[in-house]
Amino acid sequence: MANFYTDNEDLKFHLSHPLMKKIVSLKEDNYKDKTEYDYAPQDYEDALDNYDKILEIIGDISGNIIWENAESVDAEGPQVVDNRVVYARGTQENHDALKNSGLIGMTLPRKYDGLNFPIVPYVMSGELVSRADAGFANIWGLQDCAETLNQFASEELKMELLPKFNKGATAAMDLTEPDAGSDLQAVQLKATYSEKDKTWYLNGVKRFITNGDADISLVLARSEEGTSDARGLSLFVYENDHKTLKVRRIEHKLGIIGSPTCELVFTNAPARLVGTTRMGLIKYVMSLMNAARLGVGAQSVGISESAYREALSYAKEREQFGKAIIEFPAVYELLTNMDAKTKAIRSLLYEAGRYIDIYKAYEEISAHRKLTNEERDELKSYQKLADIYTPLLKLIASEYSNQISYDSLQIHAGSGFMKDYPIERIYRDARITSIYEGTSQLQVVAAIRGVTTGGYLKQIKVYEQMEILPEYEYLRTQLIAMTNEYEQTVAQVTALANNEYIDFHARRMVEMAGNIILSYLLLIDTQREARFKNPTIVFLKLAQAQNKDKAAYIQNFDLKELGIFKFTV
Repeated sequence: MANFYTDNEDLKFHLSHPLMKKIVSLKEDNYKDKTEYDYAPQDYEDALDNYDKILEIIGDISGNIIWENAESVDAEGPQVVDNRVVYARGTQENHDALKNSGLIGMTLPRKYDGLNFPIVPYVMSGELVSRADAGFANIWGLQDCAETLNQFASEELKMELLPKFNKGATAAMDLTEPDAGSDLQAVQLKATYSEKDKTWYLNGVKRFITNGDADISLVLARSEEGTSDARGLSLFVYENDHKTLKVRRIEHKLGIIGSPTCELVFTNAPARLVGTTRMGLIKYVMSLMNAARLGVGAQSVGISESAYREALSYAKEREQFGKAIIEFPAVYELLTNMDAKTKAIRSLLYEAGRYIDIYKAYEEISAHRKLTNEERDELKSYQKLADIYTPLLKLIASEYSNQISYDSLQIHAGSGFMKDYPIERIYRDARITSIYEGTSQLQVVAAIRGVTTGGYLKQIKVYEQMEILPEYEYLRTQLIAMTNEYEQTVAQVTALANNEYIDFHARRMVEMAGNIILSYLLLIDTQREARFKNPTIVFLKLAQAQNKDKAAYIQNFDLKELGIFKFTV
């Protein structure tokens, strides 16, 4: 019997991070629910024990149901029958197992039948499910829609809709359209208010909608006639009546096949406004997308873990030239690098999750009482960190999941190209992570602010000042040298005050910052447990080499050469 939580000691390690005590205290608001709900924690140790037990259940379902169903789901896929989505058999089994365990809507407050979990253990559940089946992880992760409703919907809507998630309601976020992909301000699906019915009605087409035939959908629509930009868009919640919404088709995809990606037609579909008009994209969807990008980070880590384990297992068993291929340097170097990269992006995932947890908890508390000056400052500080770490995570974790899956298949050689091994599916599933919820190129656009405003450098300096054991001082010395190289490179680019030139080198600078941050996070992990020492050294060697290459490229680049990269349209 496989348990994807208990077989990975890194997960409990991150769950017990020192900052979790602060997070739990804030999330539980000094454990005020313990007198009203018999399952609410009494103290920090009780809360951590709750998280541990729930993650063990999810780890069991992931290892023994979702993983076991993954190959059949990939082969069977969902279907459209009478304009409705019918899940593959295994997908329905996966969903039923999690629903029957009472685990859907786990971050919601207890008054809405949730478990009031912080982001960190919820994201950890996403990593577990993704390791088992990245396609099903999309369906599981869409409960982020419930969190958006909890944050922005009226109390009346919340009381009506949120308890349905614990009972197994599925969710979707209906954003993109045939002519509105990354540019969501081009959305044209129309929302019209009927004074007679006191109801909004949706009409139009949505495309590339994950789990589009869901029970509850958040729909971005144009509510203001005569507008063509983001200011005319509002967010609506639609309960599927299976009459006013039709699934026109399910897309045939390279990977994540079990996750139905739908083209939808809304015809006079009754919906209710979330929050206020005109704020759909500007405020609500941006919040939803940030949560989705954290989810893709978790998905990328889960895929990486799965790919690494498949490669390790195969390399131990496969013999060539009289010995197991894991004994060849060309193979064991790949495996060691894969392990180090996976640990690095996992550390970044939970660092970002902790930042989000703290500022979100302060926001929740501020709805009930006035924050102190110190609390307000902390909220702002952690929110700024979350804002620059989220795109960094999405960028690096998704790119690494592709690299690690590629290397895993390479270790499998010809066998990996066949459908006899799971890596063929994992490799295909990984590809989407650097595309959806904002491509890697768009993540760079968001992350470059952390470079140009000095946000990444400021946090790197915080890491630099941490107390460190004498035996690891030489690693910090190397990181300080990398930081100096990064500062000089950024100064060289920004000194020209040319936005196009900054954008051209943006990814190189963002990745340089990311390499330093991930190295420091692994060094911090090593301070807590010495077993992280070797992965830290391995990752740092890779990071140093990459940063030197990027710095040299920029140093030897002349602004006048920018023109040779441009195409005439």
